[in-house]
Amino acid sequence: MTVASAERVQLPAEIPLFPLNLVLFPDGVLQLKLFEARYLDMAARCMRTDSPFGVCLIREGREVGEVAQPHDLGSMATIVDWDMSQPGLLFITTRGGPRFRIIERKIQSDRLQTARVSWLDEPPPQPVPEHLAGAVPLLRAIVADAGPEAFAQPHRFDDATWVGYRLAEILPIPTEARLRLLELDDTISRLEIIHAFLKQHRLID
Repeated sequence: MTVASAERVQLPAEIPLFPLNLVLFPDGVLQLKLFEARYLDMAARCMRTDSPFGVCLIREGREVGEVAQPHDLGSMATIVDWDMSQPGLLFITTRGGPRFRIIERKIQSDRLQTARVSWLDEPPPQPVPEHLAGAVPLLRAIVADAGPEAFAQPHRFDDATWVGYRLAEILPIPTEARLRLLELDDTISRLEIIHAFLKQHRLID
């Protein structure tokens, strides 16, 4: 079932957190299977109030059970689709939104974490520089091969920020390195690092 789009969501000062062993990038697609009561309740509130939650990479701990300590950098996630065809399981599809930093973190009685956050500015769209354009055909091929649901529309192959984020989320690199790419504010610097990695591993000419 489809719910509200990410574009209509306001940026709140406090959000619930979902620490995971992955990095979500702005405009990325993330599918999750929820079964813990704290996250089922969180998702229900988010859908009922048309509000987002935050996804952070786990610094210490695990996804399930005890409260995990997250890194302080994360991305907003907005639920855009859901399915509860299996009892006790909620499948959600989310879309990544703006990045944030955690200012203060709290743990509720049900072990759900919430955080007061500051939202990071995203750079305006800018063209892919000519010397980095070799990465675009590779990304086009990956998107075409992955199918329509793997990458959220619109596909902005002419935008260096979008291209950098999409490549950063699929590169075969350690998760901590992925987080460092998310942390970069400079779009071109991110794309230069990715371009160098692709050339080093002979994925592009």
